[in-house]
Amino acid sequence: MYKSLLKPFFFRFSPERAHHITLSLFNFGLSVPGVGTLLRRLYRYKHPALRRELFGLTFENPVGLAAGFDKDGKHYRTMANLGFGFIEVGTVTPKGQDGNPQPRLFRLPADEGLINRMGFNNDGVEALVERLKRYGKPKGVIIGGNIGKNKVTPNEQAADDYVKCFEALFPYVDYFVVNVSSPNTPNLRDLQEKEPLSKLLQLLQDLNRAKPVPKPLLLKIAPDLTNGQLDDILDIARETQLDGLIATNTTISREGLTTPASKVEAIGAGGLSGQPVKARATEVIRYLAQRSNGAFKIIGVGGISSPEDAIEKLDAGADLIQIYSGLVYEGPGLVRRINQALAAR
Repeated sequence: MYKSLLKPFFFRFSPERAHHITLSLFNFGLSVPGVGTLLRRLYRYKHPALRRELFGLTFENPVGLAAGFDKDGKHYRTMANLGFGFIEVGTVTPKGQDGNPQPRLFRLPADEGLINRMGFNNDGVEALVERLKRYGKPKGVIIGGNIGKNKVTPNEQAADDYVKCFEALFPYVDYFVVNVSSPNTPNLRDLQEKEPLSKLLQLLQDLNRAKPVPKPLLLKIAPDLTNGQLDDILDIARETQLDGLIATNTTISREGLTTPASKVEAIGAGGLSGQPVKARATEVIRYLAQRSNGAFKIIGVGGISSPEDAIEKLDAGADLIQIYSGLVYEGPGLVRRINQALAAR
């Protein structure tokens, strides 16, 4: 039904507008008695074989919702009805910011991809904390917090922003992701260089270990890193005793697209996600898993729009997976289809 009826309707609107319409309709539907129960029966799939124990946490299944979908914690309880094992909120920054001017989200239907230059648009960490406190955690769903820095904060002071987000969110999320890999905040990716990244992660780990019960700390990396840079990431992960890596964020590459170059150029800057990043994300996962001898847990993300794509990521070395763009093209039934295929394995 999604592909034949709902997708053509939503694709009549701009991507960002369609996102808000979809969630508004979903929330309205859930306000009708019985609809929530029906949706959970349609989309959730439970099986003992899907359960994963990672970072001292129990994931009911390995399929998560990637950061960016619910930056402000407004919809995580709604999305929990679709059968995700975990949901990542954010990326959140200390202060609210508008992000980049619209339009800033674009579809590439011929490639089943998206280009975004959202720019960490969010209400700020205190607003997110208030929602997490008010709404609470959905039963059986792990909640992660993805943290970043404000656009106006110079890189020399970036650590302060990450610390503020970490401290504010600590009581309300199950794990943390440090995002230094978005291409849409000026100079953010410079923080992936060895020296600044080592200092940032060590600072956060020191704060983390000072807590009575530390939380898992992960790093999200770009798909555009060279093998040498990936080796540096692994060295840093060992030195700072990270719990895991998320591979990968969006790419700035435009290679191999079916969409006409003129259209891509007219869209301009932004991170490319969906099917075009699938192969590179899998390569990065495989490289990290092999070079580290499986020393770190990996969450695989990038171009997962079918059970086969999910299995590819897991076979490459991922322990969990996340989806986002695949939902746009395949619809909410994707989560159940992936979980059914994984359980059948």
